[in-house]
Amino acid sequence: MATTTVKTTYALDLETVGALEALARRWNVSKSEAMRRAIRASASVHAVNVPPEPLQALDELQKVLTLAPAAAARWSSQVRAERRAGSRRREEQKR
Repeated sequence: MATTTVKTTYALDLETVGALEALARRWNVSKSEAMRRAIRASASVHAVNVPPEPLQALDELQKVLTLAPAAAARWSSQVRAERRAGSRRREEQKR
């Protein structure tokens, strides 16, 4: 059975090309095969196309933001005040 392939072109920096060539030599395969293997290995480790669980996504976002507890408390107070103000405006519009 024939294997379907897609020919494509990528621009790689010299360091990446060197690493690819070294992998190909070490594995005794073509650069194309080395790239396929590297991509498959990376995809299996990083679970491509699998969205994180909601709480995991929130944890990752919070780590990236590095928001200090005091700043988080100020933000929370501001948001609460804005929500209350918006709620009061809607109640007044209904009257």
